[in-house]
Amino acid sequence: MAGLIPDWKSFNDPVNNVSRPVQMGPVWMQASYMSGMPVNPNIWISDPPASSYFACMAVKAAALQSAQAGSVYLRALREAIMLNSINISKAGALLKIAETVAHKQPDVLNFTIFKKDLAEDHAKKAFERDIAEARMRNISRCPTLLFRYQGESGMAISGYHSYAALLKVLQHAAPSVNKVQKTDSREAYINYWKTLTDRELEEIYNLKDANAE
Repeated sequence: MAGLIPDWKSFNDPVNNVSRPVQMGPVWMQASYMSGMPVNPNIWISDPPASSYFACMAVKAAALQSAQAGSVYLRALREAIMLNSINISKAGALLKIAETVAHKQPDVLNFTIFKKDLAEDHAKKAFERDIAEARMRNISRCPTLLFRYQGESGMAISGYHSYAALLKVLQHAAPSVNKVQKTDSREAYINYWKTLTDRELEEIYNLKDANAE
């Protein structure tokens, strides 16, 4: 988690010409157009988040339990702000989202532990380590993905890329890595994530069909 927006007084994105919350709406609309994913940008007018830092700490609090917990909670945060216009810079919203995830998937996220790690700064320290690594690697854009395999220098890519493009980078960086999991049913994907958009399912099954040819 690289943070991105500590606060609006210090944030400036010259690439996308964003220095105020209202300017973020068009960026989201462009991302929605490019990816095909549904997005509601109204939050940047109605109730813009003051910072992304506390939300990042919440993701780290979930990830302290497991990588899956971190991924599932991050997914829930994205849906909350991007679809439901929930201000995820507020502690109450972050806790409520975690409580909902824990209720739906108690085997993935323990809400009591999550709340404790977030309150006692365990998550903050984990987030600060991420910030330090991002600065060390001179990462200034989000998302940035670093592909690294067994001590190699690695490859970093930023911005939007299709799943097929990401897969090619991974195969180039680590050609000997094989898939350890595969799922042939929509029900299995949905059971893992609990929610999936039609666009995501289209990407999954188009790729599957293409690989089969």
